[in-house]
Amino acid sequence: QVQLVESGGGSVQAGGSLRLSCAASGRSSSSYDMAWFRQAPGKEREFVAAIGWSHVYTDSVKGRFTIPRDTAKSTVYLQMNSLKPEDTAVYYCAAVRRKSTVVPSTWNGYDYWGQGTQVTVSS
Repeated sequence: QVQLVESGGGSVQAGGSLRLSCAASGRSSSSYDMAWFRQAPGKEREFVAAIGWSHVYTDSVKGRFTIPRDTAKSTVYLQMNSLKPEDTAVYYCAAVRRKSTVVPSTWNGYDYWGQGTQVTVSS
């Protein structure tokens, strides 16, 4: 079992930055693929970024978001720069034990989820 706890959400103006953290406990996170998803009101949960054998990003965040990892702290971050109002959503951290070199980019590719943290970007 892996427990995931997100933190770092909040409110920011457009163009600003936020860093989300996802702390994993229970097992060594280095053998897990980790990802961030988000869900805006009335919309489906969508993939944002993931890290495993490689980094994967959805097109809308490329060049603005990064997903660094601190293995010693079993923590994955989502560094969000140049934020836009359309980035407003609840952000979820997810994890799955690594199965291949292909990092999953769909919600059903992950077994463990955090509780979510709200990010609000105002114009």
